[in-house]
Amino acid sequence: MLGMVTANVKEAAPVFQIHPDPVIKLQPIVGDQVCVVVDDFLLDPEQVVAFALDHASEFSMPERSYPGLVLELDNDLMSDIYNFFRTKMSKQFSFLRGDIEHSTLLSIATLQPEEFTCLQRLCHSDPRTAAGRENYAGLLYLFKNTELGGTGFYRWKERPDIERATAMEEEEPDSALEFLKKRFAMFRDPPGYITESNEVAELLTMIPP
Repeated sequence: MLGMVTANVKEAAPVFQIHPDPVIKLQPIVGDQVCVVVDDFLLDPEQVVAFALDHASEFSMPERSYPGLVLELDNDLMSDIYNFFRTKMSKQFSFLRGDIEHSTLLSIATLQPEEFTCLQRLCHSDPRTAAGRENYAGLLYLFKNTELGGTGFYRWKERPDIERATAMEEEEPDSALEFLKKRFAMFRDPPGYITESNEVAELLTMIPP
């Protein structure tokens, strides 16, 4: 899985080259919000997998949030992909024509549900890096087993409670679990990934990998 964050690994650029004829389509989420789905995105997806294997010893576990290992990439590796964002995605997201800051990581979900923190049992939300800035996130799936799942888009049902729990966890890790157990039945059940609507969030749409 390829996501967006910061940069470290140095390599000859570009490593990840775009397919000359990608298929771009829009999938509605809710209202005027859309997900842009790009098939045949990379010229050689196996090259990315080989790159990850070559750098396997450099993956590490982040302190919180992502349930697995990550490898931060140097922006020079991503020149083709970043150019694609600016030239192709700006038709759907006009803010990409302005001042853009890029960051990228390779990630592998490795934690089992029983190893999750309480916040890892919730759907993920990227905080804005600064006031007046928009977030743009892209995911590139590099596995072949579609049963591993895609990306769900959710809408919070009880946002104030989730914000309170997040603040508690930021102040003291593992401090929000009892609060969440009292508030939501899902936290009294065995831990797992959210894959459908529940008392915490409403599933708006699911994008297959």
